[in-house]
Amino acid sequence: MSIRFDSVTVAYDGNVGSLALDALDLTVEPGEVMALLGPSGSGKTTALRAVAGFVRPVSGRVLLGGRDVTDLPPYRRGIGMVVQQYALFPHLRVDENVAFGLRARRTPRGEIRQRVAEALEMTGMAAYARRYPRELSGGQQQRVAIARALAIRPRVLLLDEPLSALDAQLRSGMLAELARLHRELPDVSMLYVTHDQVEALTLADRIAVMDKARLRACGTPRELYRAPTDAFTASFVGGANLLPVTVGPGGVSFAGAELKVETGDVVAGARATLCVRPHLVGLGAGPNQLVGVVREIQWRGATHRLYVEVDGHAVMADLRELRDPPAHGESVSLHFAAEDAVLLPAGVVGDGR
Repeated sequence: MSIRFDSVTVAYDGNVGSLALDALDLTVEPGEVMALLGPSGSGKTTALRAVAGFVRPVSGRVLLGGRDVTDLPPYRRGIGMVVQQYALFPHLRVDENVAFGLRARRTPRGEIRQRVAEALEMTGMAAYARRYPRELSGGQQQRVAIARALAIRPRVLLLDEPLSALDAQLRSGMLAELARLHRELPDVSMLYVTHDQVEALTLADRIAVMDKARLRACGTPRELYRAPTDAFTASFVGGANLLPVTVGPGGVSFAGAELKVETGDVVAGARATLCVRPHLVGLGAGPNQLVGVVREIQWRGATHRLYVEVDGHAVMADLRELRDPPAHGESVSLHFAAEDAVLLPAGVVGDGR
């Protein structure tokens, strides 16, 4: 079932001068996983709540499968929802938690047993049906919350930061489980709210980047990573070096260096932002060379991240673990290939941390 935001605007307490969501136009195709990615306060959870029916837009429409549901209460929308704090009933066993939504819908008893068993099997929790939430780990509780949402057989599944309360290892495992569920439930559309880039890049078919209540960009993970449309999207989807440059006839200039990159139809003399992903920056002499001073070195197991100050700007380089990394304060050269750089409109530039 498709999800469509038709110029949806939300203002809490009726204060239209401070919008929580500003004229959102976005369509989630049937069977698609769409990630809403953005910082806190960007409007992504508000968008999810508008679909669920927990907030009422001051203007615009929410449509599910082409049907206008803007004025329908949540229980009539047929939506499954998973939130970050699980929201399990502590006094009910796992199977009773999963059955709760079915009982609220007055599903026949025999069918409830069947659906609960199916949902628990699908989420790998069948062996824990008789346990209480307090007897489960955080990851297991989240699986139960997902099973409860799936038991009602929703056509739309909403997930609001579902993994944020889990540790890194559990989060990785649950990501794999969600990806598996997506393969096994190809007809279920998922709207997945997160501020975690890895979750969005790993799970989503497309990513909608939100900032300050507005949609900034929308595309496949590969599109947004390899060819971002602006500096904010580049920095929020995967992290990037964003360098202020001046466009010349055959490339751009930065910190006194002439860099050969594709400038497209940008006129010479214009200011722009050059985007280069840290893992595409090499150490040593090479094309498009930049010289700077090492200000920070971070060992990350398989890689070292270098922060090199070049003319007052921090340039990041993610390098395969170095046997003999440069010292703090040492002068080094960095380089990157022309095809690995993307020219963006001039904007607010940071160091990507």
